[in-house]
Amino acid sequence: MARILAFDYGTKRIGIASTDPLQIIANALDTVHPKDVVVFLKKYLTTEPVEAFVVGLPRTLQNEESSNAANVKAFINLVKKTFPETPIYGVDERFTSSMAFDTMIAGGVSKKGRRDKATIDKISATIILQSFMEQKVNGTATLIFKPQQGGTPEA
Repeated sequence: MARILAFDYGTKRIGIASTDPLQIIANALDTVHPKDVVVFLKKYLTTEPVEAFVVGLPRTLQNEESSNAANVKAFINLVKKTFPETPIYGVDERFTSSMAFDTMIAGGVSKKGRRDKATIDKISATIILQSFMEQKVNGTATLIFKPQQGGTPEA
């Protein structure tokens, strides 16, 4: 089985999480600068098969797009263009940062360690991936990009 990668997109860092090859466990993988994400993914995909990408979709408490939504849409378009054979799913990312922070507290991470934004981004991506895995099992996963089947798209 191939892995699934999830992204917590930010303008300074993108948190990335990955499943294990059997798609049972979600693990924090890395954080990368947005300008470096394509290079990172191309390198990663040379060593690991990836079945799908999952992107956290920023929403407000009123279930409207947040101020970061335009940046996330641009990221999704970049991923679609660069990896057109890989489906992309979306997951509501509301509260993932606060859940990540709470997870760090529960895990005994020191105050100094909790200030590390990269760690929060990786844990947020892991929470996004775990949410997707649960949605996939219960049939509620949201596909936002489906690759073309059978060659080039019609003009």
